[in-house]
Amino acid sequence: MANRLRHSTSPYLQQHADNPVHWQEWTDAALAEARERDVPILLSIGYAACHWCHVMAHESFEDEATAAVMNENFVCIKVDREERPDLDAVYMNATVATTGHGGWPMTCFLTADGAPFYCGTYYPNVARGGMPSFTELLQAVTHTWRTRRDDVAGAAGAIVAELQRSSSGLPEGARPVDAALLDVVAGTVAADEDRTHGGFGGAPKFPPSALLEGLLRSYERSGTAETLAVVERTADAMARGGIHDRLAGGFARYSVDAAWVVPHFEKMLYDNALLLRVYAHLARITGRDATRRVAEGIAGFLLRDLGTAEGCFASALDADTAGVEGLTYVWTPAQLIEVLGPDDGAWAARLYEVTEAGTFEDGMSVLQLPSDPDDAERAERVRARLFEARQSRPQPGRDDKVVTAWNAFAVTALAEAGAAFGRADWIDAAATCARRLLETHLVDGRLRRASLGGVVGAPVGVLEDHGALVTALLALYQATGDPSWIAPARDLADIALAHFADPEQRGSWFDTADDAETLVARPRDPIDGATPSGAALVTEALLTLSAAVEDGGRYREAADAALATAALLLERAPRSAGHWLTVAEAAVRGPIQVAVVGGGELLDVARRTAPGGSLVVGGEPESSPLFAGRFLVDGAPAAYVCRGFVCDRPVISVSDLRAALAVG
Repeated sequence: MANRLRHSTSPYLQQHADNPVHWQEWTDAALAEARERDVPILLSIGYAACHWCHVMAHESFEDEATAAVMNENFVCIKVDREERPDLDAVYMNATVATTGHGGWPMTCFLTADGAPFYCGTYYPNVARGGMPSFTELLQAVTHTWRTRRDDVAGAAGAIVAELQRSSSGLPEGARPVDAALLDVVAGTVAADEDRTHGGFGGAPKFPPSALLEGLLRSYERSGTAETLAVVERTADAMARGGIHDRLAGGFARYSVDAAWVVPHFEKMLYDNALLLRVYAHLARITGRDATRRVAEGIAGFLLRDLGTAEGCFASALDADTAGVEGLTYVWTPAQLIEVLGPDDGAWAARLYEVTEAGTFEDGMSVLQLPSDPDDAERAERVRARLFEARQSRPQPGRDDKVVTAWNAFAVTALAEAGAAFGRADWIDAAATCARRLLETHLVDGRLRRASLGGVVGAPVGVLEDHGALVTALLALYQATGDPSWIAPARDLADIALAHFADPEQRGSWFDTADDAETLVARPRDPIDGATPSGAALVTEALLTLSAAVEDGGRYREAADAALATAALLLERAPRSAGHWLTVAEAAVRGPIQVAVVGGGELLDVARRTAPGGSLVVGGEPESSPLFAGRFLVDGAPAAYVCRGFVCDRPVISVSDLRAALAVG
């Protein structure tokens, strides 16, 4: 027996390939081995950029004595939560149900059929803070398995029953999804704002990307000034805080405090892609240069620091550098002076709030920007010099895994922002990534979850992969005018309808396909988290697709049915339904469809000013179903604006187009 992770397509699993633990991946053979040996499964779930995953690995999994206990008494399975979100969802639900909280690393003990009977998260190598040591836990579980098997079976049965009960779909809401409901949702969310620091809730505080996008769309429909103000306050607070990398662009995963000062330093592709969409959208609405610069910084970070050789985007940058959290990113006043000299160094310390006391550990400070510099050119010179100096420091590790859904988020954001800002290079990068996903991640007509170095992994795609990629392909269709993106989008939407829709509950979706591996419960979670739920993503995809094709009726019907089930979430838990709000706003407005025959300035204006969720297409007659029966007007380009099944008369002037798009 030996460690069997060396050839995994997951960088996280490869991080554990040299452990003395006899790790193996989740397979039928691994479960069969547990049955044959009559030992429980020790399931450890984490991800490559996870700080506490690294801590537990160094303390326990690299320790020979601990590994010996694990190997003797368990079949040890290591899972990358990003590669297997289905397994992560099932066992995270079990962990939260039994302990009241969750997180990574996740540590679960299972029977040979995958039923969990004891769950937790991080365990230290030495007992402290009321927690047993990891070895003590292993010994206790082993003793219970050998002497109280009936208790194990009872616990496992009760947990599985709860998992299956909680995976039932939402009932259709009593209220219709209309403008009145969405106004209530926006008002409820605004009332929950942290008016002191921006954002929602206390520490730790996560970027509420989906919620901000939904509020922006709500503002575009309703014109409610306070709705826009909530977004601006949160976006500005995040951008000025330490969670925003002042030197390289991009955002860390979350702030450990309520004021956005100290980040948990890992940088995730999904956060930055979703935030690019928000900041680009906000910049379009307000016209603020500062907001546009934040968006440009995020795009630059994606392309420079997360771009892969294959033309896609890596999953994450690690929280740690050389085993030290944040080592790459933090500064002292003396270090600023060493790089910049005494004058600029002291000026930069004041600008970025770098103090002798520090805002992080050991007198180190995270760079912030509490107020705008009094000399913008000097600030840019300082930033560039500090960035160059930081590049010579040890750098955090990178998880090069290419995840379908997260890359699709990046494609959508780059395509939309590129079209709005006139950045053809961003659109080209988005198109390159999308083509690579279609070439590599579509295997025998079915979508896979992830690849590494151009080699696709075994796990099949989940619902979020399908929904996000359809939306991304349609974003490229709009940004480029190339109708060839429609066919693969439609194929993926049809696969989602065939394999993920619940045939017994209209409007409800499973997160795994009907022909995917059978787990102890089939995951289904419509609630938005750090990323939008798969159900909300596929609803967005179907709604957009319904407006892009001639026979879009069945896609619209499926989208409307899903929105009807989301009404309950929107009404009762709006902060957990940000992407549902995003999609619902588009649905209530039509969605708006803009066909610009002939392109030119009219098309540019439509791309810059059409509300979020609109379908904007430009080109020559006959190039799109949207152009059927629509022509140039007196030889001039013309814009046709429709809402649902109602169309305005064509306009040929920019002012008339702006007026048509401004109608609520």
